Amino acid sequence: MQSALHLIYPSQCISCRDLVEGDNALCGKCWRDTPFISGLTCDKCGTPLPGEETGEHILCDDCMIVARPWKRGRAALLYQGNGRKMILAFKHGDRLDLAHPAGQWLARVAAPLIDENTLVAPVPLHWMRLMKRRYNQSALLASSLAKAADQSVCLDLLTRTKRTRSLDGMGREARFAMLADSIKVNQKRRHRLVGRNVLLVDDVMTSGATLAACTEACLTAGAANVNTVTLARVAKDA
Repeated sequence: MQSALHLIYPSQCISCRDLVEGDNALCGKCWRDTPFISGLTCDKCGTPLPGEETGEHILCDDCMIVARPWKRGRAALLYQGNGRKMILAFKHGDRLDLAHPAGQWLARVAAPLIDENTLVAPVPLHWMRLMKRRYNQSALLASSLAKAADQSVCLDLLTRTKRTRSLDGMGREARFAMLADSIKVNQKRRHRLVGRNVLLVDDVMTSGATLAACTEACLTAGAANVNTVTLARVAKDA
């Protein structure tokens, strides 16, 4: 039956729609054009660093300057080129099918941050923005990652208690100020994080202000530890 369906509906590249051999895959060209992060990376945000992987916990310039409340962080892609194109299609173009392969990429890079006590949770959207967009892309990513990594997930662990305007175009200090006291742990779900390691999932990290606000909320509510993983990292040379 599956073979017959592939004859009628052949698999297409998730980016350019050219024919590929398997479902949820990139063609060769799009794979080469997608800036996957590998090798030596910052242990706090996942941005790629020059040099060879040694197993040491190295930080990028930004993470040596800005205090990150989470323990470790990773990112699957750089927010540029074909990576940026796919994320914008996923976030604003209703390309919900991209959540499945993205979850696989996230599970791969997040593997060192996951243990048997990990609870996966997405960065929340304010309910008014959720109504307008109709879905929380970070929640879709968290669900897909949790399934790929066989971990428990709590999609409403965190809530946004106040609506903030878009952070696009804002500087680092303005972003942090805007998000102050805007994210809380859902008290109906607090029991799920007490004493556990939480893995926060978001689509893109720029300044880290949103992830910092989420981390502080989790730690205040009793989480043992917080790590982060994002689909993409905005790097200075991006």
